Amino acid sequence: MADEKKVTRRDFMSTSAKTAAGVAAVSTAFSTIPAKVLGANDKIRIAVSGIRSRGGNHIEEWCKIPGVEVVYIVDPDENLFPQRIEQVETLQGKKPKTEVDIRKVLDDKDVDAISTACPDHWHALQGIWACQAGKHVYAEKPLTHNIREGRKFIEAARKYNRIVQCGMQNRSIYGVQKAMEFLHSGELGDVYMAKGLCFKPRDSIGHMVNSPVPAGVHYDLWLGPAPYRPFNPNRFHYNWHWFWDYGCTDLGNQGPHQMDIARWGMNKEVLPKRIKCVGGYFAFDSDQETPNTQLATFEYDDGRIIQFEVRGIYTNDEDGIRIGNLFYGSKGWMHLDGDKWATYMGRKNEPGPKYDGAGSEADPMNLAGAGSSAHFVNFIEALRANDYLKLNADVHEGHLSTSMCHLANIAYRMGRELEFDSHSEKFVNDKQANGYLTRNYRAPYIVPENV
Repeated sequence: MADEKKVTRRDFMSTSAKTAAGVAAVSTAFSTIPAKVLGANDKIRIAVSGIRSRGGNHIEEWCKIPGVEVVYIVDPDENLFPQRIEQVETLQGKKPKTEVDIRKVLDDKDVDAISTACPDHWHALQGIWACQAGKHVYAEKPLTHNIREGRKFIEAARKYNRIVQCGMQNRSIYGVQKAMEFLHSGELGDVYMAKGLCFKPRDSIGHMVNSPVPAGVHYDLWLGPAPYRPFNPNRFHYNWHWFWDYGCTDLGNQGPHQMDIARWGMNKEVLPKRIKCVGGYFAFDSDQETPNTQLATFEYDDGRIIQFEVRGIYTNDEDGIRIGNLFYGSKGWMHLDGDKWATYMGRKNEPGPKYDGAGSEADPMNLAGAGSSAHFVNFIEALRANDYLKLNADVHEGHLSTSMCHLANIAYRMGRELEFDSHSEKFVNDKQANGYLTRNYRAPYIVPENV
């Protein structure tokens, strides 16, 4: 892209749509399904996939929105159903159906959308299948488990004319939106560097031996695209995050939120040219494969820098921030923590504009503040309008910010600096690094070349 700053988000996304349409034109694997246009009074029926942890939040958020009904809860662990059935019935006065296999739900023509809160290695495949089946998608972060999946997810969304929102809810938070407006105004000067921070201490997962699959767990469905391994409780509920087969480290778990803010604040609609990442697994002896400490640096063609740091053991904060962002410009710097921010100007760090999370005249109760339903509501509004440009975090934005995390993890695993071409989405003359752009899928759970 010759000049990133002159290209608006709408222009860029429209160009992306035309490119994807060109790819779709030569595809014969599936027939394009006409979009089901939902009016203001039509009930929107949603299936929530992955219900143990974040899925419970999805259920709560959908049940708050008028005209939305949770009609299915989906999980390969049947033991989770009783609690979630009770939750849905309490919130909406009607029990949902249950299913262990998302494919059976996608066959139901009455389902309008799926909401994925399943493990990372399932996000893209379930989303692509949903687009092919004529469903819209709210996809949790990280959007994908590898970079190629993100490009295929975009192609599927555009080809089948589906609304796909990535769960990077900072895009819908009023205070963060105002911080981005301030950065883009130039009042902080030339923003040359952004930092993302994830200081989230975690305990050791210890060691566990392989064991029989628990009753009620459909283990083959849980593994999905991942290679077969004997069941081990340390690779199952939540701790799957810390194994390369399923998770993306904390840099790819919490990191997509702060990586998205950093990229957004610096107006970067392409991926970086050079990537470095160092780190390791410190302090504990356990089954964990992924690092608990990482420091990644991304450099763009114009020399601007994004840094991201993960400290997964006992640590201090940075300027009072545990999870958040810092921006550095030629006139000053910004502290952004949740939906609150402050700026400090010049050599003397004189206080500049700030936002304390109090809301706005248009939003006096701060309903678009941190932790609110605004991002879920935005998805429903875009779905009813049948216009993905109304999304605050379209699949393309999710792909770019998630891919930043994948790039860092690849550089960490390679143990050296890497050079990347954002246009081809490949590493430059580096066959070994390019091997990490995708994975070996376990049939039949395959993300195809032609979606």
